[in-house]
Amino acid sequence: MAEYLKRGATAEAKADSDRKVRDTVEGILADIAARGDAAVRGLSIKFDGWDRDDYRLSPDEIQGCLDQLTGQDLKDIEFAQTQVRGFAQIQRASMTDVEVETLPGVVLGHKHLPVNAAGCYVPGGKYPLLASAHMSVITAKVAGVARVVTCAPPFAGKPAPAIVAAQAMAGADEIWCLGGIQAVGAMALGTASMAPVDMLVGPGNAFVAEAKRQLFGRVGIDLFAGPTETLVIADEVGCDGELAATDLLGQAEHGPDSPAVLLTTSRALAEETMREIERLLTILPTADVARRAWENFGEVIVAQDDAEMVRIADEIASEHVQVMTRDPEYFLQHMTNYGALFLGSRTNVSFGDKVIGTNHTLPTKKAARYTGGLWVGKFLKTCTYQRVTSDAASAMIGEYCSRLCALEGFAGHGEQANIRVRRFGGRNIPYAGAAQPVS
Repeated sequence: MAEYLKRGATAEAKADSDRKVRDTVEGILADIAARGDAAVRGLSIKFDGWDRDDYRLSPDEIQGCLDQLTGQDLKDIEFAQTQVRGFAQIQRASMTDVEVETLPGVVLGHKHLPVNAAGCYVPGGKYPLLASAHMSVITAKVAGVARVVTCAPPFAGKPAPAIVAAQAMAGADEIWCLGGIQAVGAMALGTASMAPVDMLVGPGNAFVAEAKRQLFGRVGIDLFAGPTETLVIADEVGCDGELAATDLLGQAEHGPDSPAVLLTTSRALAEETMREIERLLTILPTADVARRAWENFGEVIVAQDDAEMVRIADEIASEHVQVMTRDPEYFLQHMTNYGALFLGSRTNVSFGDKVIGTNHTLPTKKAARYTGGLWVGKFLKTCTYQRVTSDAASAMIGEYCSRLCALEGFAGHGEQANIRVRRFGGRNIPYAGAAQPVS
């Protein structure tokens, strides 16, 4: 049986925090729906200290942000975007339209149709997270989305040059300097200055995530996302304490509510990792945030064997799962619940977050039990169509349909079938709908 050397916050404490966020977001979205741009401006001033007549950046402002970056900065962004675009294109190529004649004269098919407009949120209040622009804008464009709107909050009192550059280089059609609930609310609900979108994507803090949850249905969303989560699965062969501690704290710095969990079969490695975490917290520049995350949400679990680690990991269903064991492939073959896997000590979550090419917008709060992360397919609607090409096929299908409608008592549905049996099959059956099905 697994032993917990450290536990995080209780489920009750997390639920209480969620309730407070839910109530705040509900009121703010109602205000945006009622007052539009005026509400958005007031919220931007209140939460970001950012006041403008128009929050959409002009072409000159966008170019000004690009001009602030060095040539190396731009090359690095271009490299990362090339990797993201390349993998997205491979994913898109795997999704093909189909058309097949399933019976003589009966043709069925489907098409993958992109949504018309997507809103991409790029978080940037604490850190200018330009990588989120690659992940959302490029993926939407590869999917074929015609209008891609991006919003990112101001950083240090102005648009973050690196974020704006990444948004522009990724191909965004509209770039807005707006953050938080007011950004996702404006994109989803629309205002006098911003036309609404059909879908919202991108990570964000707890308030952004809750706003997306409440807006779901009015618009589509990529997934329900909460604070960044990381799970390190390790043993003494594939990992050491310094490596495990570095990778746990590397994600804990996202925010004070970011869970970081070590799952191992080695008690010695677990204890070494906890010592290394305390050492690194004395020198890590982001230690203030990472320490609060570790103290309140960090966990250390010692399991009996790899099979038990798989079981526990699937229960946790973490956003990021880093596997540094003697046999990482075992976890690839047996795990079922995760946002993304990082196999072996040569890779890590930061590679996935920033540059390697897979998408970093991933499910949290156990959503990995039923969904994967953001990818090209999230922007596509798989829509079916059907075609009947012969009288005989229409009449034959109609006879089956008529009898099945009678079983359900749907007379109108039945008559839709019967009229085609009469017209295309030459059967003289009365107009009685499903009450008298074709026999």
